[in-house]
Amino acid sequence: MTTEIKVCMGSACFAKGNQENLEAIKQYIEDNNLEAVVTIAGTLCESKCDIGPRIIVNGKEYTNVTVNMIPDIMKG
Repeated sequence: MTTEIKVCMGSACFAKGNQENLEAIKQYIEDNNLEAVVTIAGTLCESKCDIGPRIIVNGKEYTNVTVNMIPDIMKG
């Protein structure tokens, strides 16, 4: 099964930390040899800026995401 990760790339989420979150996700994937089973896509703003940065993993939304949360989010 492939894990699908969507990272909001809207200006508010990006400014609030999704740039760093995206790098942490990429590093986690590389460190754990998950390149074959994880896809990453950017999304446009969905007008949920007040709860950003947002990341969606297999349809589950995570809000107010920080870099420190990435390992737990990636583990499921």
